[in-house]
Amino acid sequence: MFDRLKTRWGVTNLDLILILITFALGGSLCGYLAKKLMQLIPIAPGFFWLITYIVLVTLLWPLCVIAISIFTGQYQFFKGYLGKLKNRFFKG
Repeated sequence: MFDRLKTRWGVTNLDLILILITFALGGSLCGYLAKKLMQLIPIAPGFFWLITYIVLVTLLWPLCVIAISIFTGQYQFFKGYLGKLKNRFFKG
């Protein structure tokens, strides 16, 4: 499985490890920040709270991953990765 990712992304073993660490830390940071921001928003837990949380996580995730990628040395990879993701969502 990891060999397929290395081939697909064109990265070395060390780069793959750093990329996976960046995904994990970026996702964790995103969840943490979203939870803290949700405490500042006066919405009672329920349907609207959940929708707001999902939107917040969706907006924060790219920022968190880019921020973490600077420290792991994978900024160029994630810049391209997020560019491809943006093109998939906003074709046209």
